[in-house]
Order: sequence, then C-alpha cells, then structure tokens
Amino acid sequence: MQITIYTDGSSLGNPGRGGYGAVLIAGAHRRELSQGYRHTTNNRMELTAVIVALEALKIPESHVVVHTDSQYVVNSVEKGWVFAWEKKRFAGKKNADLWIRFLKIYRKHHVRFVWVRGHAGNAENERCDYLAVTAAQGNDLSEDTGMV
Repeated sequence: MQITIYTDGSSLGNPGRGGYGAVLIAGAHRRELSQGYRHTTNNRMELTAVIVALEALKIPESHVVVHTDSQYVVNSVEKGWVFAWEKKRFAGKKNADLWIRFLKIYRKHHVRFVWVRGHAGNAENERCDYLAVTAAQGNDLSEDTGMV
C-alpha cells in the first residue's frame, strides 16, 4: 500500500515562532501531526514536517509519496544535494542536525517527493498550512534545540 504524506512548515518571522503540519493518508486511515516552536525558521519547519511524518510510519520499507510546497526540501533530495553534503559531513551547511535525522529515516522507506504550489487550493496542503500556523500561534511551544 502506498502512503501519501502532505507537509508544510511555517514561521511567524524568519527566525521566529514556527510550526509544522503533516497529513498522512494510507487507504482509509488518516493522521494529522503538528507542533509549534518558540524560535525557528521556515526551512527548519518544512524539513521537520517531513521528518516527523516519516518517523510516524510503523512499517519499514513503506512506499511513500511526500507532497510539499518546500522547494528547499524537494530540490535538496531530488537533485542529490543532501547526499553530497553528507559526504562532506555537512560542513558549513545549515540545518545539518535535521538533515542527518532526515537521512536516517529516509533510508528506511521508498520515498518520492512531489512539489506542490503553496496556497494554490490543494486541500491537503492548505490543511497542513493551517496546522502549522495554528501550532506556531499556540501556547504549547517546544524548543528547537538545533537553532544556532
């Protein structure tokens, strides 16, 4: 069974308060994830959304299609940049902590990325944006320990 994941990240100021939202769909099953952070960036939230969604999968070797409006995430993976950064131990790269975490979970599944235009009427992407913004505006904010 293929699993479809939609993700979005948001920051209210860059850096500033931020949040991520993810929707996971597998057949008739649906799960929504979100969390807000006190001080983070948009790129960190976009990447965190993908990581958390992949980490939520219970079956290894799952076939996953991730829909995201983050060109940062899509291009980094699909164009192979992250693998080149890994070979150089992420020297001088931002968000190395998250990319290391991403690669660990990414390699446990068969993942394909699809870029979607943000705020263009895609219902699931809009839902993820709502989850991300709502989380960022909430009172239960976490600390983004990777922020430098």
